[in-house]
Amino acid sequence: MPETSDRPLGAPLPDWTPRPRPGRETLRGPRCLLEPLSAAAHAEYLWRTNSEDDGSMWDYMSCGPFAGFQEYRTWVVGAEASDDPLFFAIVDGATGRASGVASYLRIDPVNGVVEVGNIAYSPALQGSIPATEAMHLMMAHAFDGLGYRRYEWKCNAFNAPSRRAAQRLGFSYEGLFRNHMVVKGRSRDTAWFAITDRDWPAIKAAHQVWLAPENFDAEGRQRQRLSALTKPLRTEDPGTV
Repeated sequence: MPETSDRPLGAPLPDWTPRPRPGRETLRGPRCLLEPLSAAAHAEYLWRTNSEDDGSMWDYMSCGPFAGFQEYRTWVVGAEASDDPLFFAIVDGATGRASGVASYLRIDPVNGVVEVGNIAYSPALQGSIPATEAMHLMMAHAFDGLGYRRYEWKCNAFNAPSRRAAQRLGFSYEGLFRNHMVVKGRSRDTAWFAITDRDWPAIKAAHQVWLAPENFDAEGRQRQRLSALTKPLRTEDPGTV
């Protein structure tokens, strides 16, 4: 039946086709690379740099903490073989050393939806410019490279740093899913965020302003905050206000 004013059915997408799945390819930026995760190439240095953490980085992760290198390497071997989640190592462009991981997951080519998650940044990467650049590269690849319509971020509702990070990057808060998961024997409420293809051009421009060399002084201090640039572009999370 034809759509009428009293029976809205959603915007028609006559040219929509399923999108390609993200592949095992390297994503390159000025300051970092995202390489397909490899136990041989990345596990040892990731373990060493993660060991600088007090263990709290694993509090809200589905994996970890790990008793030792061999246990961690076993996890990396499994992650390397996975297609969904599809894991990348975040590699410093200057040193060539991996200092974090992230993945695409819940990959839905039919509907053009993908999530970013399993983000584990070592202390060396946390709060750095490459940390933000890595998230931008994954987002840009999903929207500009693969033509996805929706890019999601989900986290434990108690994980305030993750909720703030989502907002800083421009994700809009969409709600709280109660009793959503059981993780490490505990109930998890999940805070839900997303960016759509309609949001992306303005958010991309904000990222580019923040990442530009001229946004940083000689000591590497930012002149404009990314959270201020993205604030007008997102729906606020009441849990972080």
